Amino acid sequence: MQTPYYLIDKSRLLPNMEKIAWLREASGVKSLLALKCFATWSVFDFMSQYMDGTTSSSLYEVRLGREKFGKETHAYSVAYADNEIDEVLSHSDKIIFNTIGQLTRFEAQSAGHKRGLRVNPGVSTSSFDLADPARPFSRLGEHDPEKIAQVADKISGFMFHNNCENADFERFDAMLSLIEQRFGFLIRSMEWISLGGGVHFTGEGYPLDRLADRLKRFADQNGVQVYLEPGEASITKAATLEVTVLDTLHNGKNLAIVDSSIEAHMLDLLIYREQAKVTPNAGDHEWMVCGKSCLAGDIFGEFRFPEALKAGDRLSIQDAAGYTMVKKNWFNGVKMPAIAVRELDGTVRQVRDFGYEDFAAALS
Repeated sequence: MQTPYYLIDKSRLLPNMEKIAWLREASGVKSLLALKCFATWSVFDFMSQYMDGTTSSSLYEVRLGREKFGKETHAYSVAYADNEIDEVLSHSDKIIFNTIGQLTRFEAQSAGHKRGLRVNPGVSTSSFDLADPARPFSRLGEHDPEKIAQVADKISGFMFHNNCENADFERFDAMLSLIEQRFGFLIRSMEWISLGGGVHFTGEGYPLDRLADRLKRFADQNGVQVYLEPGEASITKAATLEVTVLDTLHNGKNLAIVDSSIEAHMLDLLIYREQAKVTPNAGDHEWMVCGKSCLAGDIFGEFRFPEALKAGDRLSIQDAAGYTMVKKNWFNGVKMPAIAVRELDGTVRQVRDFGYEDFAAALS
């Protein structure tokens, strides 16, 4: 298959799904795929066997969740527009408002719908200010219990989303206790509570049994149905970005230029100044792998290989499912990676390719 392309491997996706299914059974929690992280619907039929539905951040995401995933569909947005609220409601089982102002503004239109409110507990696990929902002056959710109490009769649930790639169960436990202490009297008047995503419970060595017990106790003590919204936890290590070396040069370091770009195809690496993952990343030859866009800092990272790289060599960039396909763009007119799926029997099928007409259609 011609590179570049994202390769989703169901045999790597399956262990995440099995852990999610186990947690659902052991704790009673419901699990919703966070489409803001992963929305490649060609594998939704597979994932829907293990998950309860989807949660969204926009009109288009909630519609995609309803049409392609099915099951339970939660709608959330930082702000809904007048011209989209009716369609959002038509595609969702629950609608979660970011502020009391939005809840009030659309109270009449959403009457009879299951409604929720995002609550900002003021604590988080994010190590990046850019992604910290509890950063100073955050617009993400209401934070005052007294104000929230005044509209509690208009809603049936809350969403708390304050974890970010949190693989520390003790930290999750401590933050949940803080949430209970501050908002417990409100939580106990609700029917359901979403604890959002960002809990890295499918990671190796995570104490899944302790998480299940904590979630079950939280649900039982407060009399609520608990939801989790796994994004990265659903698809960790499930896909690669397959690329080919186009050229090599030496300028103080060995440089290899590939037919892909972090600016266009793995934008989070650029935003958070992180390095891509290549395995086994071992050998006597160290190379900087660079993207083909004109951006000077379009660099995947520095890695070690058993042999010197040369034009035509194939490389696999690991862990390329989350926040990649949903953020890919046409910067420099670099060809968009195709999307392929490796089935459980090992066969690979291309499910989507992108060409010039797609590039032109995205413009004017």
